[in-house]
Amino acid sequence: MPSPWIDISRPVREGMAVWPGDPPTRLRRVQDMSVGDACTVTAIEMCAHAGTHLDAPSHYLPDGPDIAAMPVEAGIGPARVIAVADTRAITPDELAGHAIRRGERLLFKTANSTRPSATDAFSPDFVRLTADAARFLAGRKVRLVGIDAPSVGAVAGDGDEVHRVLLAAGVWLLEGLDLSRAAPGPVRLVCLSLRIPGADGAPARAVVRPVRPRSRRS
Repeated sequence: MPSPWIDISRPVREGMAVWPGDPPTRLRRVQDMSVGDACTVTAIEMCAHAGTHLDAPSHYLPDGPDIAAMPVEAGIGPARVIAVADTRAITPDELAGHAIRRGERLLFKTANSTRPSATDAFSPDFVRLTADAARFLAGRKVRLVGIDAPSVGAVAGDGDEVHRVLLAAGVWLLEGLDLSRAAPGPVRLVCLSLRIPGADGAPARAVVRPVRPRSRRS
């Protein structure tokens, strides 16, 4: 019987695409049963912002909380997958039609989800939020913003501003999602990061379960 849960996190692989200038991801066997060791042990080296990960306020705010301060409930609970039509950026005009409410967890499914998932090449032309869209969401006081891109903001231009606006508003950021199998609509989200005191972000595992509307009694 298929699981009702959909894994929306990307596999951690050696050589996976990372943000320009970030260190590469490496998986190294330090013990291996195939060569006679008693057990198999893998060492992992990766950037806190590689693959599917959460950004803490301290990523852009000097006095912001670290990733260990993230409330568990920020990543667990009702959420909504929103399909984005614009193939370049998420703008306030697009957001205005979705009746976004205070405290929501929003997962933006864009054209990024149609791209090959197992590529090692970084593509800078991903669909991202504009600074005006970030201000729109900050004004709505949403709880979490997730996106199927390596970042909520662009590589150049207003990308830093997008982060600062959202993080300063108390919005937790979930980046690097794979929403290719998640249909737009209400879902149950479970997402936790590694608990790393002092870190500005951390790898995360995220899953969603579609929520079916309750049928009315006749």
